[in-house]
Amino acid sequence: MHKLFLIFAGFLFFLGSCGPGKSSKENDTAVTDTSRVFLERLNKQIAEDGSNPDLFNKRARFYLADKQLEPALKDASKAISLDPKKPDFYITASDVYLMMGQPQKASDVLVRALEKDPSNHEVVLHLARLNLIIREYKTAMQYVNKSLEKEPDNNPQAFFLRALILLETGDTVRAVTDLKKTVELDQNQFDAYMQLGELYAMKKDRIAADYINNALRIRPNSKEALYMLGMFFQDNGMYEQALETYARLEKADSSFRNASYNQGYIYLVYLKDFPKSIKYFTDAINKDPVYAEAWYNRGYAYELSGDHENAYKDYKKTLELRVNYDKAIQALNRIDRGRKK
Repeated sequence: MHKLFLIFAGFLFFLGSCGPGKSSKENDTAVTDTSRVFLERLNKQIAEDGSNPDLFNKRARFYLADKQLEPALKDASKAISLDPKKPDFYITASDVYLMMGQPQKASDVLVRALEKDPSNHEVVLHLARLNLIIREYKTAMQYVNKSLEKEPDNNPQAFFLRALILLETGDTVRAVTDLKKTVELDQNQFDAYMQLGELYAMKKDRIAADYINNALRIRPNSKEALYMLGMFFQDNGMYEQALETYARLEKADSSFRNASYNQGYIYLVYLKDFPKSIKYFTDAINKDPVYAEAWYNRGYAYELSGDHENAYKDYKKTLELRVNYDKAIQALNRIDRGRKK
């Protein structure tokens, strides 16, 4: 099974401009104003024009982005009641139901929208997405194909969705073809680049780095992309590039424990630089004091550098965090045997 975060990240591709939230993908208004000011402005507009369904839909998307699901659903329903013929309002309600964990209601709303506008491209794609989420792959594929029949040439969303369906059903070869088609049509499709990077990284093909770097061109501080690139370099013996990438990752997110841990691991296992290894494992522990693997590996670095006292302490700490951790038990026994000689 392929990484779930990539699949769900891909679904956000369909949400479009969903109002201001707290992510780096806020819309222009949210970048200019705070969310509070934006909401106050919307509330004022609705108070002055309470029959405008677009305003209710806009506020629903605001609430959805802010994960305020009950008011989001209330506003989406209000928009539908004011204008039952506009598919966008049904799409908003469906997204809210999906976020609420109610896929059947999400589906029902979209089916109602499709009944009112059978040729609506976005509704068809949302239905494909929804059926992929609930693992109704046959139905999802039917909706994707319907979308491609309507728009066969410039339809990156459909090609991306079909790629995900093919991956989930085990057809990697055809999935790669669709992913490449996706980025050919949309060179800013972050998730397709990431999925291609993952697939080629699994084959240790160096083109993986090109795809991941394309993802980073779109989102330079993406933790997922930086970590994937660092792991690709690490797994393929390109340790300096891996260390540089993990350093970039630490700049993007100073609390990301695995960036420090992986640097420590490279210095411990591959470069045999135990003092640097100890430094980076210490950084990982400072970021996450219950990181058992970091305690163990720092202990091992201490042991290899001849500092058995600190090694023993770290191995003991490892066992406090993870009872019966076999490697730590063996390490403690090893140090005890050395002390008895």
